[in-house]
Amino acid sequence: MYRTIHINPVMPGQSRSSVLVIYTGGTLGMVYDRQNDQLVPFDFEQILDRVPEIRRLDFEVTVIVLSELIDSSNMKPGNWIHLARIIRDNYDAYDSFVILHGTDTMAYTASALSFLLEGLNKPVILTGAQLPIGVARSDARENFITAMEIAAAQENDRPMVPEVCIYFNSMLLRGNRAKKKESVHFNAFHSENYPHLAMAGVNIEYNTPFIRPYVPESKLTVYEEMDTNVVVLPLFPGINHQIISAILGIPGLKGLVLESYGSGNAPTETWFLNALESAIERGLVIFNVSQCDGGRVTQGRYQTSKALDRIGVLSGSDSTVEAAITKLMFLLANEPDPDRLKKRLVTPICGEMSL
Repeated sequence: MYRTIHINPVMPGQSRSSVLVIYTGGTLGMVYDRQNDQLVPFDFEQILDRVPEIRRLDFEVTVIVLSELIDSSNMKPGNWIHLARIIRDNYDAYDSFVILHGTDTMAYTASALSFLLEGLNKPVILTGAQLPIGVARSDARENFITAMEIAAAQENDRPMVPEVCIYFNSMLLRGNRAKKKESVHFNAFHSENYPHLAMAGVNIEYNTPFIRPYVPESKLTVYEEMDTNVVVLPLFPGINHQIISAILGIPGLKGLVLESYGSGNAPTETWFLNALESAIERGLVIFNVSQCDGGRVTQGRYQTSKALDRIGVLSGSDSTVEAAITKLMFLLANEPDPDRLKKRLVTPICGEMSL
């Protein structure tokens, strides 16, 4: 399933922090093949040739390379579970983890892992690049090196950031609060509804009050199921009965993330509300999040959202779509009690939403 490369091994008699890097694929690990005039994945055995600065790091670095590299557009829930298992199987052997990942679905993977890794007490930092490591102006080196430094950072023998995060362009963000917003600039990820966790400049400055605290007695539990019988429905002016009926009529559908307007508003037309209400009565779970990047659902604030409250649509507060859909997949697979599922959906599990 993967091969292991010891890049900066600990020497006998030494006691150093250890970082396990998991390379899944993505832009970061690409180099230019002049012969075929295309970008191709490079052999991670040669990482020291590309990033010689790794030799100067004062912690152990080991790399796992997946046997089949994944373009992030092809990332699936099964891949998330595979990553969670790798972390579980190596949890006691390493102090922290860095996942090299394509940018397009990185926020989905970070959100999913935050739910799958219950009781996580070590850093899991996802990073990648907008330009391949083989390109002169690449952001890959800085992102990779600093992600490892943050993962290895400790204070009083405790990790600085014992949670799932995304590091990109000098900014450390909570993984389940991040969104990709840029495809042509280096500052690809933003976190509109939660402060950054660290800023890397000349020094790395940690925003300690907003980092999940280390819990000494915490034990890792890894979940291995996600239910993909879910869909995202963005509202738009002119959405009609045929569209709603077709989506709500998908065989086996269990959950729907409703991307509503503003602070949770939606059409008040009778046919629309009746369709949602009938689906909820059949057992469909509808989770309401805002289309606005910095939005927060407050159902009932306006007349156009009061009806959603009445028929049983659940408020996602200030969740991102990425966190909402992965949380829905996670709970549908791992919470058998319908009432408890709904309660957990509207309650923060691992810092993914505000109360």
